Amino acid sequence: MKGNAFTEMATLWGIGRISSMPGTLASCVAAIPLFFVHIPLWAIILVMLSGIYVSDVYSKNRGEIDPKEVVIDEVVGTWIALYGYPPSYIIAGLFLFRILDIFKPFPISWSEKAPGGWGIMADDVVGGMMANFILFAVDWLYFKGGFVAIFAG
Repeated sequence: MKGNAFTEMATLWGIGRISSMPGTLASCVAAIPLFFVHIPLWAIILVMLSGIYVSDVYSKNRGEIDPKEVVIDEVVGTWIALYGYPPSYIIAGLFLFRILDIFKPFPISWSEKAPGGWGIMADDVVGGMMANFILFAVDWLYFKGGFVAIFAG
């Protein structure tokens, strides 16, 4: 399985195979470009759809439901978690996404039950969305006057 395009994309060009914590490593690698550029939504969707396909092919070839070396889903989840935020939020967003991805509270745990590549990708998409929303809520409450608006009104 080494070397074909599906394998390379699914494992983020081998990053998923070089660590005992492949998801965390892949998320950190995915966050690096966010210090310099904004990833447009269309690119996130394109990588997500491609990731569903290559994850499905890879997992079927391996005979595993969710091989740990498949990390393209972590890339998408990280990008979703940090979508719309400046670089100053990267560390907090990355930490929050990884915590959600590791512990998989509902609905993350439910979403990964989808079959094939959909299930591989779904839990990270949902986790990224949850992390993005939590960042939004914390930002609004603490930095945009949310607490003042709630308690002064």
